[in-house]
Amino acid sequence: MPDPRRLPGAAALALVWLSRLPVGRWLPDPPPSLAASVWAFPLAGIVIGALGAGAYALAVVCGLPPAVAAILAVGAQMLATGGLHEDGLADFADGMGGTSIQQRLQIMRDSRIGSYGALTLGLVTALRIAALAALPPGGAIAALIVGGALSRAGLVVALRLMPPARPDGLGRQGGRPARPQVAAALAIGLMSGIIAVLSGYYGGFITLFLAIVALAAVQFWLGRLARRRLGGQTGDVLGALQQAGETAMLTILAARLS
Repeated sequence: MPDPRRLPGAAALALVWLSRLPVGRWLPDPPPSLAASVWAFPLAGIVIGALGAGAYALAVVCGLPPAVAAILAVGAQMLATGGLHEDGLADFADGMGGTSIQQRLQIMRDSRIGSYGALTLGLVTALRIAALAALPPGGAIAALIVGGALSRAGLVVALRLMPPARPDGLGRQGGRPARPQVAAALAIGLMSGIIAVLSGYYGGFITLFLAIVALAAVQFWLGRLARRRLGGQTGDVLGALQQAGETAMLTILAARLS
């Protein structure tokens, strides 16, 4: 299992890679390697989700409608990550329009967004906002935190199971996590869900189970698509997995709790 003494450094490095939060000053000297710290991705997800939850809670306290609160929550997450995951989703969608692996990877490198990317990003973002708005306030706050953790735990699984499609980038630098790292990431994500259920804001354990199944199924399907169409994973693929997985979980929660 990961050394608990290295938890602060690993969590800070995960936030450096997965967000735009100014936490680089908290990295130890020398900093840990990304390959040894990917197990902390769910911890970064909890922080990012908590920022969105804080924006949602503040909006509710101010008497704003659920739809406005949901927009502000998603906006706060985008601000925290610099739109990193959303950019990956859009690039991945654009890349799927290519006719060969090389062309798809080249399209994904292009900083410009195409019609596939714009449409996919718009639809997924709209679905995230609508699902959050349909949840009761406590359920929405819990869903933001748990979804942030579990969707990023799925990225650690992807790094374990999928080869990198490029010789550089996050997909390569993340390395192939060892089984204890994957187990630690999944345990952190699952524990966040259990705590949310016990708090009474996340439905019962059946709801948690269905939400996890939906997240895992969508990430598995996208992972297979990336393996077939790209030859493996890239940073953009990981961003797409995070966005799609979290959206699937929010959708199931909206169906169960609204």
